Formats: sequence, structure tokens, C-alpha cells
Amino acid sequence: MASTDSAETTDTVRVFPERQIPWIMGVLNCTPDSFSDGGQFYDRDVAIDHAHQMIADGVDIIDVGGESTRPGSDPVDPDEQIERTMPVIEAIRRVWPGPISIDTTQSSVAKAALDAGANWINDVTALRDDPQMVILAAARHTALVLMHMLGTPRTMQESPQYRDVVREVTDFLTERAAYAESQGVPKDRIVIDPGIGFGKTIDHNLELLRHCRDLANHGYRLLIGASRKSFIGKITGMPVDTRLDGSVAVAVWSALRGASIVRVHDVAETRRALDVVGAIAGEHS
Repeated sequence: MASTDSAETTDTVRVFPERQIPWIMGVLNCTPDSFSDGGQFYDRDVAIDHAHQMIADGVDIIDVGGESTRPGSDPVDPDEQIERTMPVIEAIRRVWPGPISIDTTQSSVAKAALDAGANWINDVTALRDDPQMVILAAARHTALVLMHMLGTPRTMQESPQYRDVVREVTDFLTERAAYAESQGVPKDRIVIDPGIGFGKTIDHNLELLRHCRDLANHGYRLLIGASRKSFIGKITGMPVDTRLDGSVAVAVWSALRGASIVRVHDVAETRRALDVVGAIAGEHS
């Protein structure tokens, strides 16, 4: 069921009340080359229609991106990202008061998105790519998602190696979060994301998921984005467009182990699964 009744309507981030099941972040790729949907929502009108469907399906946050970060992908010019995302964000904001996130590493793109009505920034480089991003996040009072990635999208899956993946990812995320705090972003607006599939093997991904609770115990909200990822395909033998059951399984696992947000492509199915988890836990969403 939808939970937009509790969303803020101001330009600041919604303050999440405590709950036992995660908030659902719905993925909206306004790109021609994303791994998960292959440009299905590259057309502006189709993207807007999909956003409306996610809202009807009970999404809590809509994450809009104009640049694919699939393995091997190339950067997209900021002006092109703005052209792809700003009209979509404006259209969503006209009909929905809930949180809208811009998935970008560039402060110019983030600023255009915030001006259009977004109020979250989702930075897969955790502020390493653009030094102005943290200044913008602090000044505009946004929520800020900081993700771990080994290398760049082009190189991240070229034989990723760690001595202790949980410790190294945790150390990285807590350091980046502390940096954001030092630059004026309040702790309660910072979300950490271990970057499932971003410079990790299947074993690395599984180890991080096993330690969700440890990752969530550092005082920051934890986001898990595993929907349709290749490790699910390797486990199940299923192609990207038939990984729903595995994706929902990861969302439920994460819900039971401290995640505050799950980032997914299939909102309706995840919503129903998490509503059942919430009912068992004695919570009504």
C-alpha cells in the first residue's frame, strides 16, 4: 500500500519515522543503456507514466537517473543528464509530494534536479567525483546517499579484490559519511549504500548481505540496492528481466536485517512482500 500520506511537501527531505520495514526506493532510469531495463524508460512520456505507476504501487522514494552506471559504461555529459531527467522530475513533482532522488555524480546535474523538485542526492562515488556536491547537499538540506564502488563503472568489475570486503566497505562508508558531516550535512540525512554489484564478485555481494545488520549499526540509514543484479542471475540462472523472485528475496532479507531503504525496479511486488513482513512484525505501513 502507498505511504505518501506521511511525505513532506517542502523542499527538504522527509524525516523518516521509525519502522521495522524498509522504505522502497523505485528506480527510474531515463537512459538508453541501463542494464536492468535496456532503455525501456528512455522516452520521456514513458518514464513519467512509469513514475505514476510506481506511485500507485506504493513507492516511497523515486530515484531518477540520466546516466547508466552498469559495468563498462561511459560517463554521460551533465547537460545530457539534465535534459533527460529535469522534465521527468518536474512532472513527478506536479502530482506527488514524496521524496524524489537524483542519481548523479555531478553537482550541476544535482542542482538542476533540486531546482526541478528533487530533494535527495544519490551519489555512487560518495562525493569523490565532484567536490561541489557536498556543498550543494549541505546548502539545500537534502538527503545524501553515499555508495561504495571499487574503481569506476567502466573498470569496477575487472577482477575486484578485497582482503576483508565487509571491513573495507564499512571503513570507506563511515569515512565518507564523517566527511559529509564535517561539511555540514546532518547525520540523520546521510544514507550509506555498500554498492552491491559495484566492484564486487558474487561472494563479495553475499558477504555484504550477510552482514547487513553490522553495516546498519553505525548510526546511518542503510540502503540496499540489489534488484536484478548479476549475482542473482548467477545464483538462479535467470536473465535480467526474470530476476523478480531473487530480487524480492534480497529485499526481504535486508528488511529483516536492519536496512532502512531498498532500491528496487519492481515496486508493487516488493511492496506486497514487505507489507507481509510488516504484518508479521506487528506493523502497519
